[in-house]
Amino acid sequence: MLIEIRNPAAPEQIVATFDETPLDALDDCVARAGLAQAGWAAKPQPERGAVVANFVDALEARAEDIAMSITKEMGKPLAEARGEVAKAVGEARACIGRASAPIGEVFPSQIPGTVAYSTRRPRGVILGINPWNFPFSTPMRKAIPALVYGNAIILKPASLTPGAIVLMAEVAAEVLPADLVQSVIGGGALGQALSEHIGIDAISFTGSVEVGKRVAIAAAGHLAEVSLELGGKNPAVLHDATDLEPVLDQIMASAFAVCGQRCTAVSRVVVNRTLEAEVIAGLSKRAEAMQPMDGAANGTKIGPLASLQQLQDVDGFVTRAKAAGATVAAGGEKLKTETGGYFYTPTILSNVTRGMEVARDEVFGPVLSVIAYDKVDEALSVANDVAFGLSSCLYSERTDVVERFIAESESGMIHVNAGSFPENHLPFVGVKDSAMGVGGSNGPSTIQFYTTEHTVYRRAAV
Repeated sequence: MLIEIRNPAAPEQIVATFDETPLDALDDCVARAGLAQAGWAAKPQPERGAVVANFVDALEARAEDIAMSITKEMGKPLAEARGEVAKAVGEARACIGRASAPIGEVFPSQIPGTVAYSTRRPRGVILGINPWNFPFSTPMRKAIPALVYGNAIILKPASLTPGAIVLMAEVAAEVLPADLVQSVIGGGALGQALSEHIGIDAISFTGSVEVGKRVAIAAAGHLAEVSLELGGKNPAVLHDATDLEPVLDQIMASAFAVCGQRCTAVSRVVVNRTLEAEVIAGLSKRAEAMQPMDGAANGTKIGPLASLQQLQDVDGFVTRAKAAGATVAAGGEKLKTETGGYFYTPTILSNVTRGMEVARDEVFGPVLSVIAYDKVDEALSVANDVAFGLSSCLYSERTDVVERFIAESESGMIHVNAGSFPENHLPFVGVKDSAMGVGGSNGPSTIQFYTTEHTVYRRAAV
């Protein structure tokens, strides 16, 4: 079956076509991955790191092709798409740098004449199930540590954005051993079948909570290791600021990058009531200055939503928020264009209360809710009072407030006086409904997911 990919800025335009992977091809795919992995695992890890570095260099040489694919398929402004590729390459090189790092520890033994130590082995064949909003950087976060630590990987892109992974697989076929990196294309049935496949040793999934739970249940059937990176409802607590303007600039960047379709996007500004009016005015002014445009056009700051479903979902959230008593301070409407693109105006909602749907559920679009508070206790309570725990921000110059926030924020990634953007070499982690498992995404903890641990008790003789 042929899958047609349409430009979200001009949906009548078909930008790419791909052949769907038939379900009856999966056994062969997994078997070939297993054979490739056995040979790859036999190479010393530093040598694998050098080969993977060549793979990353080859991908970087195709950076413009990858970025253009991202922009055409999901609408991301070309500057953001280029930034995604550059960041993915940076994260990859940080991971490759750990190829020669220690993989175990030596322990004192209770038994005379015995040396005890831990070591690690490749886990086997990894399945990487990827989202549509970061079609290149997310699969790279899965593929690079998988390869460095001696695994094969099968990458499944979201049906909206297969192009970047297809390009990755093409480059891999030129640089890496055959079948070590494979791509499969299809919908939920394909992902389910692979998740249930006994030849899959671990699954790294990025996407919705609902689908993530199904993946975990499927993996449990054959005891495959699982790492889930799920949604977020990320707060920025704005308590005080000597200079408010750069703070608002950071919040806007954190909220509206990728048109708000980012799991780490700031979607709630929990603001000290003394600053509420000034913050709403400042955010609204900035939102009104952002003109949604085709991501491929020069100077585009914010592109379309990725699909008609996304457009309808975002508009539904705003409509229900208004009915619940929220006020649209800026935006709040579909943008009509000649191309019929999925454009939505950057939206600031005021008079939002903590119990509203828009304050609790992930919108995944260009909508920022402002919630006022009077005391720090209330701010922390509002910030934590959601099912998710991915990323949080605090803006304050008070040491006591900063220390409380770091100690009490129920988030995997905590930013103080900084926007919600992760660094290349650090763990990308969440708590609560935002994540399950350790090490599936980024940072030194990836070794825990992509390898198995083994303890050795060694004596010279009986």
